[in-house]
Amino acid sequence: QVQLVESGGGLVQAGGSRRLSCLASGFSRYAIGWFRQAPGKDREFVAAIHHWSGADTYYTDSVKGRFTISRDNGKNTVYLQMEDMKPEDTGVYYCAASESNSYVQLRTAYDYWGQGTQVTVSS
Repeated sequence: QVQLVESGGGLVQAGGSRRLSCLASGFSRYAIGWFRQAPGKDREFVAAIHHWSGADTYYTDSVKGRFTISRDNGKNTVYLQMEDMKPEDTGVYYCAASESNSYVQLRTAYDYWGQGTQVTVSS
């Protein structure tokens, strides 16, 4: 059983930056994704990184050029660095683990989920 713990959420002003962390047991064997859910909306894909070398990364269009996903296998941690943040980035951010490198943009690809961390961007 993989356990995922997110941290780093909080309040940030528009244009600011924030870094989220996802600590995961049994880490290097899993692709890791970040999703977010705004009030009244479905949970949506944000970014993902493949397991092992983590050479392949994926982003939803709205965050490309602003967010960066990376992993430190030695620390069992995946990071989501968020820059130039916008009010529409507000939501609960979840990290998730998948045993496959396929279809990592899809919620259904993930086997394990964290509890989420709230990010609020004020205008």
